[in-house]
Amino acid sequence: QVQLVESGGGLVQAGDSLRLSCAASERTFGRTAMGWFRQAPGKEREFVATIYWSSGATYYGDSVKGRFIIIRDRATGTLYLQMNSLKPEDTVDYYCAATRRGYTQVPTAPSLYDYWGQGTQVYVSS
Repeated sequence: QVQLVESGGGLVQAGDSLRLSCAASERTFGRTAMGWFRQAPGKEREFVATIYWSSGATYYGDSVKGRFIIIRDRATGTLYLQMNSLKPEDTVDYYCAATRRGYTQVPTAPSLYDYWGQGTQVYVSS
């Protein structure tokens, strides 16, 4: 069973940048895409970004478009989320996810992912 482990969360000020990392226990497992989601207490998990592992094509949620960048390192099998111009409303738990399945549409729904990390907390102060 592949395990995903996030790191890099923490406390920053509004306008700062932060980079999250997601390492897979098996570097070469056959993922088709990996993504980042976030979730506030009592709310549904929100799509942040996804990247197709082979092509590198990326897609972003509207709330982070232009500020966040999803990056993959195929050599190490690591996924990153570069978060710039952070806002207090970005304060939530962030989760990385991976899927082995192929889809005709961009996988923005949490149900389309097979593997999840435990989450890392980001707190942005105003």
